[in-house]
Amino acid sequence: MIYVSSLPLPLLLLLLSAHIALVRTSPPTYEDRDPITGKPIQCERCPPGTFRRARCSSTKNTECSPCPEGSFTQLWNHINKCLRCGVCNRNEVVKRECTAHNDCECECKQGYFYNPGYGMCDRHGVCPSGQGVLTEGTAEKDTVCHICSNNTYSDTFSAHQKCMTHKNCSDAGLQMVLKGSTWHDSLCANCTDVKDAAEYLKEIIPAFFVHHPMNIQRLRRIVYKLPSEDGKKQERNSGKELDLSDLHAQINTWAASATGSQIRQLLTVLTPTKASGIADRLQNKLKHIDRNLAEQCCLEVINMVN
Repeated sequence: MIYVSSLPLPLLLLLLSAHIALVRTSPPTYEDRDPITGKPIQCERCPPGTFRRARCSSTKNTECSPCPEGSFTQLWNHINKCLRCGVCNRNEVVKRECTAHNDCECECKQGYFYNPGYGMCDRHGVCPSGQGVLTEGTAEKDTVCHICSNNTYSDTFSAHQKCMTHKNCSDAGLQMVLKGSTWHDSLCANCTDVKDAAEYLKEIIPAFFVHHPMNIQRLRRIVYKLPSEDGKKQERNSGKELDLSDLHAQINTWAASATGSQIRQLLTVLTPTKASGIADRLQNKLKHIDRNLAEQCCLEVINMVN
């Protein structure tokens, strides 16, 4: 008898590696009964990508066949047919196509992430006005938001927009008439060409309505009564029930061409619609601009004279 301990180390390692290779290359087996004799026999399993077409016996090995298109087996097996390829669920796309050896892999489509709480893909969250995107959402994780700070702002609801830096009025030789906040940019004025305070305020009107959400019915009434060029409240087509994005689009379009007088009339439109609190906020912004125009631009004139 030869003892293992008496073998040289290189020979021992060679025998060990040969044994491991033999184990790896030998097909795994399962126990079955010989269909002729009824005695237990060890049959070879079919490799991944195939299925058992015919059982083994004492005189022949297991017969295996490749999986047909649209099916697969991922493990050594002795099943009678391959498994059907899976189908991606709602809001999912194929990450890896199904093959004979592997089922397809799915992932959430663009704009969605896997929510373990629901066990399904959920739409990425959006950061509200006043907050920017810290980390954009992926197929595995939701959007991460943070409150804008350090002279930055975000004036929209977005799953992509980061906080933006307030403009520096002095860099452009202008005077700041309204300091920026978390939801709007700073407003600047040229003291050699001073305009009505409401002309500056209109720059943040779209952001104002985004940051101060209200009941959609109330917002519709406001949009239908936005002041027109002749100074009157123009009744818009109230038969069409506009959705939220349409309403904001109409406000943006109106604000882009509105005069200072129309912007001031907007305050009278807001009050009867039970949005008096919002009207007060807008009025305060207007007062700040009026006061800062008087202070900053008067100071500018004095300095020029001296």
